[in-house]
Amino acid sequence: MDVQTSTRTELIDITDRVRAIVKESGTKDGICVISTRHTTSAILINENERGLRDDILEMLETLIPENKSYAHNRIDNNADSHLRAALLGNSATLPIEDGHLVLGTWQSVFFVELDGPRNRSVNVKILES
Repeated sequence: MDVQTSTRTELIDITDRVRAIVKESGTKDGICVISTRHTTSAILINENERGLRDDILEMLETLIPENKSYAHNRIDNNADSHLRAALLGNSATLPIEDGHLVLGTWQSVFFVELDGPRNRSVNVKILES
């Protein structure tokens, strides 16, 4: 799936798109692996509440500030993006039961842009059990 981002750092809810892929697959039981192939983006499962989304972005800035002198910035001025992606991870694995993606009541699937805006690719792989 393609994801168009609009700012340098943002969380984009892709839950409905992933659910549609699961439904289209016809898989009744299995697992769904969602991954990004970009080293400056991440996949995250969490609650889709505006304050929490802002808190996550603030946490990333606090832990890994953009304006620090990183060695990688001598090559490409985006070391913070790579480090944030390493912290968050590039994939999530979720069960599929009775044809539905299994998420908790408040859980959503997010694509996390860390070096945008860009046009990104997200892989959704379904394995039947």
